[in-house]
Amino acid sequence: MNKNKSICLALFLTILLAQPLLAAEPEPNPGSDPASAQIAITPAQQQMLNIKVAPLGASASLASQRLAGEVVIPVTQERVVTTPQSGLVTELHASAGQAVKKGQPLAQVSSPEMVGLQSEYLQALTRHQLAADMLKRDKELYQEGIIAQRRFLATQSQHAEASAVLAQHRQALQLAGMSDAAIAQLQKSGRMSSGLTLTAPMDGQVMEQMVKVGQRVEMSMPLYRVAKLSPLWVEIRSPLAMLDTLQPGLAVKLPQAGIEGRLVSIIRSVNRNDQTLQLRAEVTAGAEKLIPGQYVEVEIVPPDSAASGRPAFVLPKAAVVRSGSAHYIFVQNAQGFVATAVEVLGEKSGQVSIRAELSGNEQVAVAGTVALKGKWLGVGDE
Repeated sequence: MNKNKSICLALFLTILLAQPLLAAEPEPNPGSDPASAQIAITPAQQQMLNIKVAPLGASASLASQRLAGEVVIPVTQERVVTTPQSGLVTELHASAGQAVKKGQPLAQVSSPEMVGLQSEYLQALTRHQLAADMLKRDKELYQEGIIAQRRFLATQSQHAEASAVLAQHRQALQLAGMSDAAIAQLQKSGRMSSGLTLTAPMDGQVMEQMVKVGQRVEMSMPLYRVAKLSPLWVEIRSPLAMLDTLQPGLAVKLPQAGIEGRLVSIIRSVNRNDQTLQLRAEVTAGAEKLIPGQYVEVEIVPPDSAASGRPAFVLPKAAVVRSGSAHYIFVQNAQGFVATAVEVLGEKSGQVSIRAELSGNEQVAVAGTVALKGKWLGVGDE
């Protein structure tokens, strides 16, 4: 029995040593052009490997699968109206949902601090007028040689100082919310008021009213949120695999709303939780059909094939294989198949939109591409 075991073991080792070592799957020869690699396949081998072909027909652009998006207001089209001084809300002239024009009164706030600021401004205005009168008088006296130059220069300095103080108090009133017209009226009449009128900073719609009449407010407390609702943005979450097919300017469809926008930004930052990419589309025509905060479904349409000068085609997903960072299809010819590089434009419902230098009359492998890729990677091996 031991003798038989020794014979079997020796025979097994002999067979094992006669076999070539296993090697990793070869890649196309970097020195050759993989897009022109010929794969020799006979009709019998094609049938045995279950390789099926289908005609390649030109097709319209294939939109991507439907992606989730959220309607948001562009950051440049939103303003928050705050109170520049603490006080009491005495009147409100607008509410959420109301359209407003720039400069339209929104609220009235009674602020004791405003009286103090106006009083300081009027005092500075009086000192400035006095300094201006003194400068005018001393200039005449200096020109007549009655006073010394030193006194005239001192008067000039006092006038400049008074002008700076007046400008400072005027700016304080502007920061407190007083318009230039209101300051001019104060300067003309000298009548002080504790009322402060807050106006709309832009044309748009009141999105939120944050206070009520009779409410006490502190400095910089928000009262209203006003926004312009056209155009709007759609923030889209896209699979990371679509990155190669995306570029700003692509058409973005919102099928449920029946409107279309344009891709404006590809934010190159991946969400760690779901490995998705954030895209931003802008919708102008039909923006009134959307509401900020609304969730929508979107489709990204690849570039027009006519504009690019190369036709677009649609194939089953199984017809496209990947090698490294490039995509290929297998085009049939008399000797078998040729691996042809293509540009993937989009994917939807098991179909892939591609662009390639083809006439459209070719026969392309749509099944058995795994076997073809294996023979392609083995071209040149001995």
